[in-house]
Amino acid sequence: MANVSIHVDDVVKQKAESICSELGMSLSTATNLFYKKLISYGGIPFELKVDPFYSEENQAHLEKVIKNYNNGKSNPVYKSIEKLEEMEN
Repeated sequence: MANVSIHVDDVVKQKAESICSELGMSLSTATNLFYKKLISYGGIPFELKVDPFYSEENQAHLEKVIKNYNNGKSNPVYKSIEKLEEMEN
């Protein structure tokens, strides 16, 4: 049997060990399961994608909205939020 040495953030390791413990397995068993699934799947056995919130397009839109808001340009959505805040008070 081969030994595998990897570097993982301490917090990530602790959280992963905790989850594995709740599932009744060790981190080593979980890693072996991942490798077996990687082989049978022929790739990473889950979807890898970037969070769309951080896309350049969305960030540009958010910056524009914030700039407009700071400059007093209102949007119907903001008016609705302001009305809700008024009603709450």
